[in-house]
Amino acid sequence: MVLEQEVNTAGRIRRVALASAVGTTIEWYDYFAYSTATALVFNKLFFPSLSPASGTLAAFATLGVGFVARPLGGIVWGHFGDRVGRKAMLVASLVLMGLATAGVGALPTFRQAGVIAPVLLVVLRVLQGISAGGEWGGAALMAVEHAPEGKRGRYGSFSQIGVPAGLILAQLVFFLVNSSLSPDEFRSWGWRIPFLVSLVLVGVGLVIRLRVEESPVFAKLRSTGARSRLPIVEVLRARPKQVLAAAVSFIANTALGYIFFAYLLSYGTSVLKLSSTTMLVVVIVGSVVWLASIIAAAIWSDSVGRKPVYLAGSVLLVVWSIPFFLLVDTAQPWLLIVAVVVLNIGLGATYGPQSALFSELFESRFRYSGSSFAYAVGAVLGGGFAPLIAASLQSSTGTSLSVSLYMVGVGVLSLLAVLAFPRKPLVPVTAE
Repeated sequence: MVLEQEVNTAGRIRRVALASAVGTTIEWYDYFAYSTATALVFNKLFFPSLSPASGTLAAFATLGVGFVARPLGGIVWGHFGDRVGRKAMLVASLVLMGLATAGVGALPTFRQAGVIAPVLLVVLRVLQGISAGGEWGGAALMAVEHAPEGKRGRYGSFSQIGVPAGLILAQLVFFLVNSSLSPDEFRSWGWRIPFLVSLVLVGVGLVIRLRVEESPVFAKLRSTGARSRLPIVEVLRARPKQVLAAAVSFIANTALGYIFFAYLLSYGTSVLKLSSTTMLVVVIVGSVVWLASIIAAAIWSDSVGRKPVYLAGSVLLVVWSIPFFLLVDTAQPWLLIVAVVVLNIGLGATYGPQSALFSELFESRFRYSGSSFAYAVGAVLGGGFAPLIAASLQSSTGTSLSVSLYMVGVGVLSLLAVLAFPRKPLVPVTAE
């Protein structure tokens, strides 16, 4: 009987882990499909009246709009995630993201509809941002709150790997479409395919997510009536330092991450004059390393603690920022790969343990709100406008060194926040 219960528990945990990984992969595929199209074609499709440089800046600005909406999503999804349940919010966020992404694929371009086209693009990007603001928190908590003691980093990594997996999937789809069509065909209609594919992927994700059980931690909160009435207010009152430290710690990871997979595509094709196919391959290789390093770092954090792993990754991001662009500027594909491989090891070390770390900073009654809000704010301050800032620095100074110094600056800022983290979990992950 005991053995049967253990088998059932192990099966349940595996289903939750699978749902977290698959669901976040699909969610971030949608989000990164937009980033990839922004770097490749959106400047020509939606801002054709601007100069190439100005069109690129305008396209990256629409990318940043989605980040501005993420704290709102973190508050909304976090509130209902702490009040109604983790599972329901995961399903709702996936549906919203899928509909917004498919909507981008159906949009008319500027030449077809005039100024209404970029306006609609911004609206759909805002909806993507609202969805993304609550997706991560729900997926992370479902994985961590189901996980057994001593393996929360390992199981929490399943929500984390969805980010590079979604990026890889988006890059692969764009690579296949881009390499199968002529440049004119891709700009005319081929760019829409990756966005419309989202409808199929969301259907798959919903089937998987609807089959998992609610988090046992939330189930206990609901049964005991211990849920917070206004979780975002309570977490900001009870744990303001933890919210601030968590948010700032994420700035470097998301800023350097978006410079890697969004700005680098544009920089490689427009400044270095490399083919989009070459740059997509470079980003895919880096993303695979990112995924592997996330898993390794998360497992390592179960042994040595979250803080030492975070510190190691944060130091690497600071140290590697200058060599990164020195290698990229050689325009040699193999040196570009070296640059992104090392960078993504640092990104993995500062992302792999994140689900477990953030969960251990906040009490369960307001954990969804605290984790989601901190994650979303860090994303806004870091990745929201990182490609736009990088493009502006490069354009105004004429050198990538200015971008490297920006990377160093945000890296040091996050490193200081990581130093403020407690050495051991602040609160138990189980319901209080």
